Amino acid sequence: MSHVLESDLASPLSADAAPQADMARKIADAAARAEASAQDSVQDRAASAPAVLARVVGQNLKRLRRRQGYSLERLAKLSGVSRAMLGQIETGRSVPTVGLLAKIAVALDVSIPGLLTSQDAVETEVLRPSKTHAIVSSEGKFVARALFPLGGERRVEFYEVTIQPGHREENKPRAAGTRENLVVEEGSVEVIVGRERPVLLRGGDALLFAADQPHVYRNAGSEPARLYVVVTYATGVA
Repeated sequence: MSHVLESDLASPLSADAAPQADMARKIADAAARAEASAQDSVQDRAASAPAVLARVVGQNLKRLRRRQGYSLERLAKLSGVSRAMLGQIETGRSVPTVGLLAKIAVALDVSIPGLLTSQDAVETEVLRPSKTHAIVSSEGKFVARALFPLGGERRVEFYEVTIQPGHREENKPRAAGTRENLVVEEGSVEVIVGRERPVLLRGGDALLFAADQPHVYRNAGSEPARLYVVVTYATGVA
């Protein structure tokens, strides 16, 4: 009569269970490492957020200050923010409070979002006709194609304008202090500004006027007229 030992019966079961237990431990360890890594990533992003904001505000402040032709001393006097603090903000070493941002924005004649919005964009950008935005009115008799990228704050806009023969385009006053500078490329255009007498322009003629009053463009010829218009705002627009 053969004898079967208890240890002999347990051995096959133990051999099967060991790999499974080892695999379970590996899965648990991997899950723990993944969770720790995710937490570290979230913490890293949270920690870097103030640094990113400081960099964006600093770059915008320096760009806008230079655009106005202000020194740090001049801006300090206009804003009531110390030169030392302005220097720290420009170099990204300090994140300004909302109160400081408001003072700086007023002094620079911009909006607070204009200081907070990242301007990380390529300096050179090609605008193909198919990618530009056009303002069309009067069933296509007046077309103004924007020759600048839309989005973000700006103080200057550039348009290519086409007016069909005989069409008269009436424009409402733009924001206070806005000026328009135009040059006629082809055809002839009559421009009426406010209550002034009409001005007739032909190819090569240019005109500068205050656009914060009603103004009219009229194609005075028998062919389509094309002109280029630069709009300059007193304050930034979006």
